[in-house]
Amino acid sequence: MQKSKKRQQIFQKVKDAKREQLIPLLQEIQETEGYISPDAVKELGQVLKIPASKIYGVATFYNQFRFKPIGKFHIQVCRGTACHVRGSANVMQTLEQEFNLKPGETTRDGLFSLEVVACLGACGLAPVVSINGEFHANMSGPKLVKLLRKLQRKETQKN
Repeated sequence: MQKSKKRQQIFQKVKDAKREQLIPLLQEIQETEGYISPDAVKELGQVLKIPASKIYGVATFYNQFRFKPIGKFHIQVCRGTACHVRGSANVMQTLEQEFNLKPGETTRDGLFSLEVVACLGACGLAPVVSINGEFHANMSGPKLVKLLRKLQRKETQKN
């Protein structure tokens, strides 16, 4: 098991950790590391003195927790009613065709990950896509491809 210094710092802040602190600790681990790894679950189980199975039971109940690393650019496609009616299914289809990217997956290069969300709360901008928390309004498949190719080029130029 790989000990994480960041996780150790999180656990040190919590004196006599109790079971009630499970969700806030999971949230902080995910905030720090981007997802909840098997090692993080094992360490948290040791700190809280509860089995890893119980931690997974709680964490899998909530949609907010991820168990795989996300891409450098985390794409959220809204599938709420307004976005659906205005074409978000086409946006999803384009992502799969152009980037071989399906919901819950990350591209092989680790650049893009895709999450489908029920609603981003920006119905007037439908269909809306969020990339790392930045909203992009009136999105279409071709517009999204253009945006993602631009991000790819910038990343390629950095390396």
